Amino acid sequence: MPIDAFFEPLQYGFMQRSLAIAVLTGILCAVVGSYLMVQRLALLGDAISHSVLAGLAVAFILGVNIFVGAFIAGVLSTGAINLIRTRSPVKEDAAMGIVLSAFFALGITLITLVQKDNKIDLNHFLFGNILAVTGSDVRDTAIISVFILAVTVLLYKELHFYTFDKLGAQAVGLPVNLLDFGLTLAIALTIVASMKAVGVVLVLSMLITPPATAYLLVPRLHQMMVLGAAVGVVSSVSGMYLSYFYNLPSGPAIVLVASGLFLLALLFSPRHGLLTHPAGSQQPSPLLQEIKRLRK
Repeated sequence: MPIDAFFEPLQYGFMQRSLAIAVLTGILCAVVGSYLMVQRLALLGDAISHSVLAGLAVAFILGVNIFVGAFIAGVLSTGAINLIRTRSPVKEDAAMGIVLSAFFALGITLITLVQKDNKIDLNHFLFGNILAVTGSDVRDTAIISVFILAVTVLLYKELHFYTFDKLGAQAVGLPVNLLDFGLTLAIALTIVASMKAVGVVLVLSMLITPPATAYLLVPRLHQMMVLGAAVGVVSSVSGMYLSYFYNLPSGPAIVLVASGLFLLALLFSPRHGLLTHPAGSQQPSPLLQEIKRLRK
């Protein structure tokens, strides 16, 4: 890319604000998403991200800050999941699916009703509209990012122990229930901070894809966070430039770049790459083994 083309978007205020949001979102999603990855809680992130749509709609109807409504809806959806999981025989993954679909359907219904009397663009909520961010949006996202990153640094040892050995953490006296709730709040805040960039539908990709890319390349959690943040920033900034020069929707462009980087890591990772890892050291997949047995 010519140097003039690189600096061209930066002369516009809306692009400066958009790139600031993109960088903050890339870092924040990777750090929080790393905990979701190693704890296998991707569906929880999906449930919360879809649930916030109902909070957005209710807040818009009541005339309050839509981000406050989104955050409250995220916390309520997690409480509903825990209630179903602990007070009924329904398993956690089923509870997440039930709550996700119910809150998302409620949000779509309320927004559809609101659209009859007000001009509200549903696509902006679902897929983001980073080019329309304001200075206050940048400020709010920066505050959320600094807060979550500071807590992560201060409590890194405790969070690390809790992440990989929850029973051991409980045995030594760590407040695992409080840490569970704190992780839920962090997810909800991250989704609220990322809505302008990629929307509630695509935010899960930014929570999972950059840390998953790093997971294929590095062995330790802190390395995964740092490399995942780098992948998130590169994806967000590259997606913004693609959106600017080729008139693409910004949220999907960011996610497509992140997915492309994951594909490269999947193919060429030194430890796990499909093309670089020696094929002879890998056992045939269980499915292929069963097919071979049936053919004999």
